[in-house]
Amino acid sequence: MTSPTRQIIVSVIGDANLPERDPRRDLAYETGRCLVDAGFAVMTGGMGGVMDAALHGGRSSPNWMHGRCIGVLPGSNPEAAHVSRHVDIAIPTGLDHGRNLVVAQADAVIAIGGGAGTLSEMAFAWCHRRLLIGLRCAGWSGRLADAPIDSRQRYPDIPDDRVHGADTGAEAAELVQSLYPRYSGRHTRIPG
Repeated sequence: MTSPTRQIIVSVIGDANLPERDPRRDLAYETGRCLVDAGFAVMTGGMGGVMDAALHGGRSSPNWMHGRCIGVLPGSNPEAAHVSRHVDIAIPTGLDHGRNLVVAQADAVIAIGGGAGTLSEMAFAWCHRRLLIGLRCAGWSGRLADAPIDSRQRYPDIPDDRVHGADTGAEAAELVQSLYPRYSGRHTRIPG
């Protein structure tokens, strides 16, 4: 008997509060949809803005099925008014910003814009050797795209390790598909 293949989970992180016509909403929607199109599950912090748009995009994919859109919530109430209506699985943590460490534990992390909360998630993902992609847009993702966050050598066999930059959600999803195999050994050791 063969065991089922584990679902690869990609976190999409970014601003919780964005104006309705902010282009980062469109980037997040496209990213979520392209990730689910490619067979990944999408995980966010379960709130509004980028998080809501990414989950909405994931649920709009023809490949969506229940369980592909995960929200790791900062509060204790999975039915709070500010929780994304596109969450399939709500994980209430009661950790407030501490839940950022949980969100950063996905197989890969894609940042879209973002302020201090997104910056913390990017730093956690970097420290925990996750594949990290930053969309080139306003916010921390654009500021850190195409560069390493610090000088640590996370993978000796990946000399070009960095926050991989992308311009579109489709490009970000393609980077996850092509680069994830190089980063999948991250659980074996964490350098100091």
